[in-house]
Amino acid sequence: MKQSLSRAEDTVDRVSLWRDKEVKVTSLSGGLTNENYLVEAGGQRYVIRIPGASTELLAIDRANELHNTRAAASTGIGPAVLEHIPELDVMVLEFIPGPTMSAQTLQSERMVRRMAESFTRLHGAPRFLKNFDMFRLIEEYLRIVEEHDVRIPADYRERLPQLGDIERAVRVGALPSVSCHNDLLCENFIDDGHGLRIVDYELSGNNDPCFDLGNTAQEAGFDDGLRAVLCEAYFGRLDPQQLARMNLFALMSDIGWTLWGAIQAKISTLDFDFTDYYTARWNRALTVIESDRFEGWLREARREDP
Repeated sequence: MKQSLSRAEDTVDRVSLWRDKEVKVTSLSGGLTNENYLVEAGGQRYVIRIPGASTELLAIDRANELHNTRAAASTGIGPAVLEHIPELDVMVLEFIPGPTMSAQTLQSERMVRRMAESFTRLHGAPRFLKNFDMFRLIEEYLRIVEEHDVRIPADYRERLPQLGDIERAVRVGALPSVSCHNDLLCENFIDDGHGLRIVDYELSGNNDPCFDLGNTAQEAGFDDGLRAVLCEAYFGRLDPQQLARMNLFALMSDIGWTLWGAIQAKISTLDFDFTDYYTARWNRALTVIESDRFEGWLREARREDP
């Protein structure tokens, strides 16, 4: 931590916003890829984001992240980019006051409806720089796994034909792509007292909105009831086909982030058990794939009769 804080202090010296001001730097918890710090200077609070090591192996494009963060900020849903240091890929961001959300704080119909409002704002942002497709990202991650001798679950490749089944099913009712976050951990929502703001756009890109809905439902551990509420609140009605697509994308987030976690276990310098992380995600995905619900979602997404 001392080494990381020293790195943050060195970065702080490069920022013009608080030049000649007394600065206090505090580490912020929660990030699994980057280092985030709270900076207090001149009576104001800021957040600086410093990229983690070798994050290009996670298919993270920092130019895409910067563009998309600014686009999201234009709607008021994301934090403003106050300064950018291109040679360090460091962003100085607006500090959003308010509690950071968790799976526990989001477990209510009221909060789910507030999340749907946030998605509507996010998905109405100016178009993001690049597209995001979890099926293609998995192909890229598997290439990285091979090149860097990354250990993944032994039966992962055996399930690749079923990923093809999922892709064909979700394409049937595909929606026009919009500006999506694509990695909505509960902690990426901050309640500013007016709405749920959304932070951290490093994996953002234009995508089917149902991916965002399904991914966040998975991260928050929503049961069938809350997933239905999220679908109804976002679309204005409970659409069985789109709900099935949400559920399949929720499954895909576990399948895809399994590889993300495996790569992180190989490259990350953070004090976090990524092996346990990706193993838990893969086991959860297998439980769903081997259940009757999975076949039901495929049929409903394809709009087939039972």
